[in-house]
Amino acid sequence: MARYLVNAFSLNMITHARTNAELGWCRISKDYAAMLAKDAVPAIGHADTAAVVGAELGLPASPFARITVVLESGDECLVAQYQGPRLSEGATALPDGATIDYHRVELRKIPVG
Repeated sequence: MARYLVNAFSLNMITHARTNAELGWCRISKDYAAMLAKDAVPAIGHADTAAVVGAELGLPASPFARITVVLESGDECLVAQYQGPRLSEGATALPDGATIDYHRVELRKIPVG
């Protein structure tokens, strides 16, 4: 099982070869997200967003990494969903009125029978 820290979820993360699967999803607290993020593969492709998320979660390093995430059964994404005005260049904290909501998305295999 792999866990990825991302700032968005896309159906492109599931290939057509994985047709017998379902997604489990739930909103989680920032504290729980911080705990899960410690073991997550960094996959936030926007440097400023990664810096803000890393600071929010108390991570020792920025979770910036432009990688392609393709989920296998049992893998999950920890989604840090930024909501607010466009981040200014070099941002390391949330601007006024902005929030980050945290979600856990898991790919589960569906038995075929």
